[in-house]
Amino acid sequence: MPTVQLKYQSFHPSIWPKMIGDVSRDATPGSFVQVLGKEGRPFGWGFWNPKARMPLRIVSHTETDLDESFFENAIRQAATLRNDILKLDADTDSYRVIHGDADFLPGLVADKFADVLSVEITNLAAWQRLPAWLPLMHESFGTRRVVVSIDPELARVEGIPRSGGTESDPVRSVKIREHGIRYEVDFTAGHKTGFFCDQRDNRKKFGALAQGKTVLDLCSYTGGFSIAAALGGAEEIIGVDLDETAVAMAKRNANLNNVRVKFTHADAFTWARTMLENGRTWDLVIADPPKFIHGREDEVGYAKYHDLNKLALQLVSPDGLFVTCSCSGQFDVTAFEQLVTSVAHRQNKRLQILDRTGAGPDHPNLSNYPESRYLKLLWSRVR
Repeated sequence: MPTVQLKYQSFHPSIWPKMIGDVSRDATPGSFVQVLGKEGRPFGWGFWNPKARMPLRIVSHTETDLDESFFENAIRQAATLRNDILKLDADTDSYRVIHGDADFLPGLVADKFADVLSVEITNLAAWQRLPAWLPLMHESFGTRRVVVSIDPELARVEGIPRSGGTESDPVRSVKIREHGIRYEVDFTAGHKTGFFCDQRDNRKKFGALAQGKTVLDLCSYTGGFSIAAALGGAEEIIGVDLDETAVAMAKRNANLNNVRVKFTHADAFTWARTMLENGRTWDLVIADPPKFIHGREDEVGYAKYHDLNKLALQLVSPDGLFVTCSCSGQFDVTAFEQLVTSVAHRQNKRLQILDRTGAGPDHPNLSNYPESRYLKLLWSRVR
């Protein structure tokens, strides 16, 4: 069995190059390796790839011998969580089925969209094993077709070949259901695995707040929050997004559900400034931007969150409701809340915080991996 020894021990699943000591000669890129502690005693097990930015991904800290059957069991355990414990099929036919490290399958993120399994591969080890894992995943999650996506830059860094491995089935789009709402998922144009299942429960909660209100959805993507608001009885809804393809999809989703939403193709920042000049406000405003922060010292991303919340807060009617989101894992929940509240206080506003939510339970957080709590929502009334 190949081994990798640590210079410094950490229970975090991601091990940086400077923390790694001796590596056995039989440890090749993608190997499942036994991890030894700094004293040379068994410490755990993980995936090894010396080419990667994060060369070691620890999957277990057990001293007991493991083999590749560990990952088959992880897939079955992931299915048990979604199917038997959370019973997600009662409300939707689409959800996160494998959540990477948090399901002990680093490098593999997979969503179920009706009968399609949408898989995102982020490391060489997962790419190598996907052909073996896929039949069990289809069996466990009731899917028949697969769409595989790999970021080209990640593939280059990880040494993932351009050909070979699991090929995508010829599926362009699929219609799904979520809490009685219909959506179309377009795999040729969607972000990540095609649709953001992580906001499912938040979309339902948002819709329940919308009755009789005017609603503004900034960074509306394919219209999830807007459509939930419309079905919740909102009086008027405007959705704004810079992605022209996403806006077109949002319009199709509105038609699927027979609701009226005004979707606008525009930069949210520029559009919001224009609305401020026009004196417009809304009863219920949500800002759900894409990932702005990509590293611990990303000042540009931090400034974008600051500016978007500054603009959005000014568009909330007196005593109106404000929902703000961040999906940046490097931006922890405390820092995010501090930013939002400081922006409000500088405008001499106070937030009555009503709730703090995140991703649905099909996106679990690992206790030794705080960055896995990436999605954060702050719900408040602006006073």
